[in-house]
Amino acid sequence: MPEHDDELATSQTEGFKVGEKKTIEEYKNLDQNDESLNRWKASLGLNTGDPIGDPNDPRKCIIKSLAIEAPGRADITLDLTGADALESLKDKPFTIKEGAKFYTKVEFAVNHDVLSGLKYVHVVKRKGITVTKDEEMLGSYAPSTTDKPTYTKRFHEEEAPSGMLARGSYSVRSRFIDDDKQVHLEFQWSFNIAKDWAN
Repeated sequence: MPEHDDELATSQTEGFKVGEKKTIEEYKNLDQNDESLNRWKASLGLNTGDPIGDPNDPRKCIIKSLAIEAPGRADITLDLTGADALESLKDKPFTIKEGAKFYTKVEFAVNHDVLSGLKYVHVVKRKGITVTKDEEMLGSYAPSTTDKPTYTKRFHEEEAPSGMLARGSYSVRSRFIDDDKQVHLEFQWSFNIAKDWAN
């Protein structure tokens, strides 16, 4: 599908250019005598002897779950770890209370190489009409290690719409994509807005 027809296409920052891509080995060997750079590499876990990802899994970024976090309630978590799990999401809507404030958060792992400029974008529709499109920059990450097997990122606070006209079913298409335009996961899910949370 051409990018201009792609409703999940991410925005481009004017004047921003993706930097030169480097391998993990190149980062490890970069200016080895520069103390501040060595501290930065240590903060990313680039100078440990830990393995950097599962050698049997070719994926660079593994999105494990997407969750809705609301104060005083248990998280509503969407398991994204299998084809069957993804297939069932659109047919298993969960309920959000109208007017409720909540956060979306994602858990993911990074395999083999530095992940540059990971973004999350989604389009929410009701009865086939786009209600909103949101984009969240998650950042750049070093490969996961045994000390830090996954990353968790919480997005900005959101507020569910309220009122009789807002109540009903919504469908969502989500995508995780990086600066290299590599799509790491794309899936559909659904939720309902109701007078109260479902028990």
